[in-house]
Amino acid sequence: MSEKNSPSEAAGTHTLDRGNSNAKLDQLERWREDATGEALTSNTGVKVADNQNTLKAGERGPSLLEDFLMREKITHFDHERIPERVVHARGSAAHGYFQVYEPLAELTCADFLNHPEKKTPVFVRFSTVQGPRGSADTVRDVRGFATKFYTDEGNFDLVGNNMPVFFIQDAIKFPDFVHAVKPEPHNEIPTGQSAHDTFWDFVSLQPESAHMVLWAMSDRGIPVAYRAMQGFGVHTFRLVNAAGRSVFVKFHWRPVSGVYSLVWDEAQKLAGKDPDFNRRQLWEDIESGDYPEWELGLQVIPEEDEHKFDFDLLDPTKLVPEELVPVRVVGKMVLNRNPDNFFAETEQAAFHIGHVVPGIDFSNDPLLQGRLFSYTDTQLLRLGGPNFNEIPINRPLCPFHNNNRDAPHRQTINKGRAAYEPNSIDGGWPKETPPAASGGGFVSYPEPMSGVKLRKRADSFGDHFSQARLFWNSMAPHEKEHIIAAYSFELGKVERREIRERQVNQILANIDPLLATRVAQNLGLPAPAGGTVAPLQTALEKSPALSQANLLSGNIRSRKVAILVADGANVDDISHIIGVLNSEGATAKVIGPSSAPVKTSDGNTLVPDATLEGLPSIAFDAVFVPAGAEAAKALLANGAALHYLLEAYKHLKAIALCGEAADLRAQLHLEADEGLLNAAKAEDLCADLVKAMAQHRVWAREPKAKAIPA
Repeated sequence: MSEKNSPSEAAGTHTLDRGNSNAKLDQLERWREDATGEALTSNTGVKVADNQNTLKAGERGPSLLEDFLMREKITHFDHERIPERVVHARGSAAHGYFQVYEPLAELTCADFLNHPEKKTPVFVRFSTVQGPRGSADTVRDVRGFATKFYTDEGNFDLVGNNMPVFFIQDAIKFPDFVHAVKPEPHNEIPTGQSAHDTFWDFVSLQPESAHMVLWAMSDRGIPVAYRAMQGFGVHTFRLVNAAGRSVFVKFHWRPVSGVYSLVWDEAQKLAGKDPDFNRRQLWEDIESGDYPEWELGLQVIPEEDEHKFDFDLLDPTKLVPEELVPVRVVGKMVLNRNPDNFFAETEQAAFHIGHVVPGIDFSNDPLLQGRLFSYTDTQLLRLGGPNFNEIPINRPLCPFHNNNRDAPHRQTINKGRAAYEPNSIDGGWPKETPPAASGGGFVSYPEPMSGVKLRKRADSFGDHFSQARLFWNSMAPHEKEHIIAAYSFELGKVERREIRERQVNQILANIDPLLATRVAQNLGLPAPAGGTVAPLQTALEKSPALSQANLLSGNIRSRKVAILVADGANVDDISHIIGVLNSEGATAKVIGPSSAPVKTSDGNTLVPDATLEGLPSIAFDAVFVPAGAEAAKALLANGAALHYLLEAYKHLKAIALCGEAADLRAQLHLEADEGLLNAAKAEDLCADLVKAMAQHRVWAREPKAKAIPA
């Protein structure tokens, strides 16, 4: 057999150790591609005229299935990774239930939203977006918040994020966005981070991303816990009642624990010391009976009000300010059971934005329209075929019958001979359910349609900076400082100066001059002279609901406190603080110099829950040190204990020192403030400690804390 007809050649492999190696290399090189100077085409070589917009029926109409370019692009994207998810690979989940507070018949005929006596089972998966399964929980990223309701009418999947907007307006850009934010293709770096050239190159060229990037650079990008995150459906959906009347709706999840985040240094340290920090906390809270809870809120917009805003309801880069449309709280979700097997449940869970029940329907949001296609396509590859809904975690709890048959991993054993409809062999079953019948079948809302087939973005989608400016103006001073620091850090990792300049001059300068100037200074760039786009007059300058400073719960339920002990620690202080914390719904762990038992002031022994180095201050919300001269002396001589307190101080956490423990503050030269408390005994400072913890951080301390060397 001649070399050119060898089996290895026929299989498309290239062996360089036989024959003419240069010829082999030439053959190999022909598969390399350099697209410089080339036209953008489809996989079949068709030149693409518009890569920005999906084909729609009218500018604001639904996307069309005939858009072969969008379908080819997203199909290829959906199948890029096996076996883990392309995005949202790093996740954790829990079971629970949802219960509506009162019937919502005036809004929707959805059964689970009309029966307060029913507890609808749910399965909720939280996730990061960029990193693979092995990445850390606490990276700066968007967090997925996907809820599967197992209703009596079928599964409803509310597949959203912890931010109410997204980076792009049209689904055809989703592969571009993810390719840009993922690790760079030449070296697969960085993991779980957006601080690199390709991400910032893309968003600096895509002004529609400005609003979402600002959210990601805020404290929302580093939540302290899943239970401390809001959730949003992102898109505008429809609710339809039994009379066929439709309203637009935005879905909100509001955490009962309040909304709060890590500080950046803390997030980075946790990524190294406990990369499972968020999933561990979710698991342990549920195991201990401290169940995370959220309330479901609805923003309801009558159809006749669709065009009354200074933004487009169909634009997924925009939110509806609560000052314009208040959030109506309609029910509560409780997560009260951990999965029994991570792979079988959390990893195999298949969410789909197209899983709706009668009474819930879609809008023409072009990102939503593309997601309706994409999710099924993704599961076909990831879970091995069209039977992914037969996997137990995805299987509806209500009966389901259809004529789907066979395919890989089929679980159902179908009886009967007719796998088609209509049929007479099996009596015509299963049959359609008329919409007017009790528990009627799903009917799409009969929205009128008109328009020419075209690829075009509606003019009402053209304002990219007003809501970003609204978000910035709504931030508390410390939140603004964190945003400036985040942009400076991320752009400081960008190698190409022109990308940094473009982001500052063409994006940040159009949001706020202070933001642009401060970031430019930190990057060593000239401050921009001004924005490149004339600002629009909008209904609001600020929205207090956007600031996490206004979203605290006012209590310390679920907060965690470290009690530092050594031989001689005052047992009365320890007992008192534990009692107070338990009564407030918080928890405490005793932290010792080692795992060895500690002899307390009454002569008894106390076994620490963990060591100073084993469970660092970054795992807690506050630190308490009981009185005791001997214990204070031991901690003063322990470098790990001094670092523990200094780190908690730098991370702006409440610290309470009793009696002789005040010597620790003097040793570290820490200035007293509303969160650094001293008293002779625990009962004299517990009220102030609870008050300080309820504020989450001592933000007034931040300038002083930054001046202290690490």
